Amino acid sequence: MSTVTETVTELVTPILDEHDFYLYDIEFVKEGKSWYLRVYIDKEGGITLEDCAIVSDQLSEALDNVDPDPIPQAYFLDVSSPGAERPLKNEADYQRAVNHYIHVSLYQQVDGRKVYEGTLTQLSDKELTLDYLDKTRHRQVVISRDKVAKARLAIKF
Repeated sequence: MSTVTETVTELVTPILDEHDFYLYDIEFVKEGKSWYLRVYIDKEGGITLEDCAIVSDQLSEALDNVDPDPIPQAYFLDVSSPGAERPLKNEADYQRAVNHYIHVSLYQQVDGRKVYEGTLTQLSDKELTLDYLDKTRHRQVVISRDKVAKARLAIKF
């Protein structure tokens, strides 16, 4: 028996492909007494509220037509953007983040620091290179990917 997230992935993928969107993540979680099915989508240049509404309507209809019902309990469907400071969870997220400003937290220090914010300029299987500002000077740091605890897009101020 497939899980709710697997079933929803199968149903939403053709909808997203039709609109040139991509699936960022799916969550099916209980919060308090309510269940939430959250589908995070995006596209090049960013997703709009109208885009989310289109996917929500089409996905809701697709879910209603599945027999037997893959989600027998009541739930709230939420289709949205993953946000401006979304975590980088997989290789595709890292690839899309090249030439973007990111925040990186490390397991151990590199050049005396455990946190960096800068532009991801290069990416390989083993390393990432950030161009960051140290006071008023631009510097580069090469970080081994096995030292990265968390990475996310960041807003540059």
